[in-house]
Amino acid sequence: MPARAVRGMSAPPEVVFNTATDPARASAWLPEPLRGDGSPAAEISGEELRARWGDGHDADWSAEIRVEPADSGGARIQLDLAGGSDEDPDQLADEALSNLAREVADNLQAG
Repeated sequence: MPARAVRGMSAPPEVVFNTATDPARASAWLPEPLRGDGSPAAEISGEELRARWGDGHDADWSAEIRVEPADSGGARIQLDLAGGSDEDPDQLADEALSNLAREVADNLQAG
């Protein structure tokens, strides 16, 4: 059953998107079946930044993230997650975005 999680972050959309799509950071936030090599299919259309994972070794799993500008220079992130798991899909999607938020914060502090 697909799940959707939405979250705001105070980082600029480009920073969130670049962190999310960085193969070196993917294992820190993506659910395990989607980690593979961490490389997504990314697309930028207008102000919306999108990336998709799931064409790899586990065809039952997929994830798509959309990052859009939000008020005050922040970002709005939507994650659609689908996969076969015993875990609650909504909880898994929320945890993934929480992990991404930590990675974004770490990325901002490092830069």
